[in-house]
Amino acid sequence: VISLGGIVHCQSLRMAGDQIDQCIMSHCRKNYNLLIGERMAERIKIGIGTTVSIDEEYSMDVRGRDLMSGIPKNYSLSSYEIRDAISEVIATIVQAVKKALEKTPPELASDITSTGIVLSGGGALLKGLTDYIARETNIPCRVAEDPLSCVAKGTGEILENSALQEQLSAIIMMRNRNFTMSK
Repeated sequence: VISLGGIVHCQSLRMAGDQIDQCIMSHCRKNYNLLIGERMAERIKIGIGTTVSIDEEYSMDVRGRDLMSGIPKNYSLSSYEIRDAISEVIATIVQAVKKALEKTPPELASDITSTGIVLSGGGALLKGLTDYIARETNIPCRVAEDPLSCVAKGTGEILENSALQEQLSAIIMMRNRNFTMSK
């Protein structure tokens, strides 16, 4: 949570787009005995991945290697299947958002309630994610302008601002210490 040029609360998960891709790959392996690569999983996620029910379900032909015969095979996957396959990861992300909101000071939380949550990064482009988060938190949610590069631009601004740089360094040290203790 960022406010007035400073970091108020920081929480991160070691999951997002790559974890979603892994869930899609696992779904294909378990349900179709189909081995697909990360690039195909990414195409599926972008093409038919959704987090909420949609009026018109989509499908996509997927090509991979049949694990039984070793021969390339085609299968058709539906957006419903993919939504189900990634639901656990999405639920974990939403729980992290809720936890961050709980740890945000009340004055700032009320500002967030009125101005909304802004999503950034490639995961923000997952169809229906803003609607899902808005429904689960009762807070408006939108995708940042240029979500794919805004994180890099923001990091550049932090590196130019010494006060934010100190905050970021402290957060990184704390995160690394927590990561080392959890191993």
